[in-house]
Amino acid sequence: MRYALLLHYPEMSADDLGTEALAEGMREFDEYAKALDAAGVLRSAEVLQPSSATTTVRGGETLQVQDGPFADTKEQLGGTFVIEVDDLDGAIEWAGRAPSVNWGAVEIRPVGTRFVDGAWTSFDHR
Repeated sequence: MRYALLLHYPEMSADDLGTEALAEGMREFDEYAKALDAAGVLRSAEVLQPSSATTTVRGGETLQVQDGPFADTKEQLGGTFVIEVDDLDGAIEWAGRAPSVNWGAVEIRPVGTRFVDGAWTSFDHR
């Protein structure tokens, strides 16, 4: 089964974090990604730019474009890992190992469909 691990945590600049904390976080995420990869479950990983770089688009009678994130929350979506494991228990185990679980939430979302090589593929999570 394929799951997206959505990493939500408070945003801080490199200056806010400090050089040592930033380096430690980068090391921890590198180790985490390498562990997922070595286990053969990693399908993709993305680190997102800060929410200040976000543009939100909404439809309606006219297209509305808003600078910044849609939600005004303390925690922002900071990155994603897409994994393929046997079941939700496996996804929970890997989510619990994400470095950011210690300072934010890791949302586990089953992947419903994906588009690859010109076609949609559905995933059954029953």
